[in-house]
Amino acid sequence: MFDIVSFLPRAVVQSIPLLCGSTGETITEKSGNLNLGIPGIMYVGAISGVIGSFFYEQSLKASGKDINTFLGIMIPLLCSMVGSLLMGLIYSFLTVSLRANQNVTGLALTTFGVGFGNFFGGSLIKLTGSDVPSIALSKTHGCFVHKLPLAAKTGWFGEIFLNYGFLVYLSIIIALVAAYILKRTRLGLNLRAVGEDPATADAAGINVNKYKYLATCIGSMIAGLGGLFYIMDYASGVWSNDGFGDRGWLAIALVIFTIWRPNVGVLASILFGALYILYLFIPTGSNPAIKEFYKMIPYVITIIVLVAVSMRKKRENQPPASLGNPYFREER
Repeated sequence: MFDIVSFLPRAVVQSIPLLCGSTGETITEKSGNLNLGIPGIMYVGAISGVIGSFFYEQSLKASGKDINTFLGIMIPLLCSMVGSLLMGLIYSFLTVSLRANQNVTGLALTTFGVGFGNFFGGSLIKLTGSDVPSIALSKTHGCFVHKLPLAAKTGWFGEIFLNYGFLVYLSIIIALVAAYILKRTRLGLNLRAVGEDPATADAAGINVNKYKYLATCIGSMIAGLGGLFYIMDYASGVWSNDGFGDRGWLAIALVIFTIWRPNVGVLASILFGALYILYLFIPTGSNPAIKEFYKMIPYVITIIVLVAVSMRKKRENQPPASLGNPYFREER
């Protein structure tokens, strides 16, 4: 029998890295930058948080003190944001200032990010002298998974809506705020103008390079939070090299699925998260092909949506007109 009360919370937890990645990429793409480095940025955001929390926990062992919840959250959070911000700055410098090819730069950042994470992750594993190829940050994990007080007292409602760490609610709030800013504020209007026609925006007095830098860096930091959440919450504080999977690429696919709308991304990411783990709740028998078919469903749905959007050709459902194209003022 399908247990919906157990399934939905796991789908929500599974969806948060996708939501953070897609929200960050949507903001970036609204400025006209196509950042295929999101998987690498999420990886760097994760390992940066792991590095910060690892040395904090090591200092606690040396001093014999118990963990401070505030520091246990803020140290990895700030480290993650700084690491992903630096990745965003690298991408922006190469594509905006030097006008390098955005596709090549993004793919290079993904390769670099994964290698960076595996190098430092492997180095930390050697420092611990562990017999298993992983790091367990159990104390920091405990800080990130504090549940709301009413979760255990409200039955199935608490299990589905209240039984999460703070990063789940923060990620949803960020997506809703991003949707509001993009749709309802002058800042969002200027950003969308830069993504649609940077030459016209420049002629109107909008600093195109500044908006591209800001959108890409902020989007990178939001994506980095998705990587941090995966390690500190979903993976119970355990880091292992190459353990992140294809979530970064799925987050990029989710941008197309949501038609560049972060608010739609909240429900769409939960749907993707549900489809991602569906094979765990539906009997697949001994045939591995059936399990792989279930894993393939999110990508198939994305392709179907892309085809449907292309056929309808409604302007509001299309990507920004200058997406992926560098802007050079002298070419106006």
